[in-house]
Amino acid sequence: MFDFVPDMAAKRAELDPDAIAFTEAETGKKWTFLAFERAANNLANSFDAMQISQGDRIAILCKNNVEFFVALFACQKTGAILAALNWRQPVAELQPALKSIGARALIFDEHNQATARALIQENDLISITIGSAKVAENQFNDLASGPGQRPRQNVDVNRPWYLLFTSGTTGTPKAVIQTAKMAWANAINIGQAIGIQQSDVGVCFLPLFHTAGINLYTLPLFLNGGHSIVLPQFDEDFVVDLLAKNEITQFFGVPAIYQALSLREDFDQMSFDHARFGCGGAAMPIALVREFSKRGARVCNGFGMTETGPTAFFMDEENIETKIGSVGKVHSLTQYRLDSVEDGKPGTGEIQFYGPAITPGYFENAGATAATFTHDGWLKTGDVGKRDDDGYVFIVDRIKDMYISGGENVYPAEVEKVLITHQDILEAAIIGVSDPKWGEIGAAFLLPKPNKTIDISSLNSWCRQHLAAYKIPKSFHIVEDFPRTAAGKIRKPLLKEMFEHAEI
Repeated sequence: MFDFVPDMAAKRAELDPDAIAFTEAETGKKWTFLAFERAANNLANSFDAMQISQGDRIAILCKNNVEFFVALFACQKTGAILAALNWRQPVAELQPALKSIGARALIFDEHNQATARALIQENDLISITIGSAKVAENQFNDLASGPGQRPRQNVDVNRPWYLLFTSGTTGTPKAVIQTAKMAWANAINIGQAIGIQQSDVGVCFLPLFHTAGINLYTLPLFLNGGHSIVLPQFDEDFVVDLLAKNEITQFFGVPAIYQALSLREDFDQMSFDHARFGCGGAAMPIALVREFSKRGARVCNGFGMTETGPTAFFMDEENIETKIGSVGKVHSLTQYRLDSVEDGKPGTGEIQFYGPAITPGYFENAGATAATFTHDGWLKTGDVGKRDDDGYVFIVDRIKDMYISGGENVYPAEVEKVLITHQDILEAAIIGVSDPKWGEIGAAFLLPKPNKTIDISSLNSWCRQHLAAYKIPKSFHIVEDFPRTAAGKIRKPLLKEMFEHAEI
């Protein structure tokens, strides 16, 4: 593809110095591309003075803010590697992640002081604090202040730029390497999928320790000269107000976000006609796609992973009704194949990816990297995809989630899609559990709709009207909520633990 690119922040400041790159939702402060570039230069110069250099790891623990992106681009300028930590995790879970990357410094905000202090003490880290808290040896604002000058250098696109920890739904964290090449490939993939323009405005509320928070769509908007409004975290009323005022042109959310919006009393009065809508992280229920479509919001499902930059598949607006439930087709800078399926032919198989948007691997984890790629260099996703006659792809399920009951393969996602059509069920999750007679059987976990009660005694007969007998779960369990990943995916291994320990 290419080996070097110009400094991203410097180039954007050169092209659009006075255009707005970011707005802080809490304060209303606006950052021009030039002001942002100067802050990133100042922080990079401060890193140099602190002898933080190429290859050194800087961890960051904060809610969404513009300073995160300043640190991200300061790292690009110096060659240091930013590692985004999950502020929802306790010290006990963050400590192994931090140890695995050998961090030298920790940037944190006032919301995470107690956790940060424990990590700093345990790991002897250089500490840098964002905001008003005076609990670190260095203040971010001081480090990012100054004349804003720095010699411009090209960026090695293959060098690790930042790390995102992923455990998927398995619970074992791995640091996924992200590069400048991946960022540009994703910007092109998603840019073509949703038609990003310089005039676009997005809203950044998905957590920045997750690829969607950075790359859907904040970083692609930045690279294209667009504008992002940054919220510390999802604020339902604030987002609805932005939509009502037609201040957003590009909106991306996980299914839980769309579900929350659909349950509002004012849902029918909400404005959706000024923005384009995307969804990922997990499959958006077909009924929910239809509910938004009725109101003028054509929500396009996508599919990707932290390891794919993330954009790979993305649905087109024109066919969301005729191909409802599809994640569309793969975009320009990513190749895919279905394992054991002839290229271009309809069929079902594991989705595998190749191309410049794909991670080179997991940081200092050769074993995990080798296990994730095929002998010829394709990324194994662990997801089963089905390609139809027109080339549209539908996600069937995770390979690991499939179970065999009485010799029959059961894909939980298929059963879950049926269960959420029930008038009282908001969400459903199916796991396979051991059974002496059938080998494995299904256990269903159900989240009721607000103000609804699920009659478990009637579910078996209801299911028989919609599912083959071997697909019907043998037990049903009501939950108040599900354990989830940052992307909103249900952590099924934790459900299995609950089932095995009779905690349900």
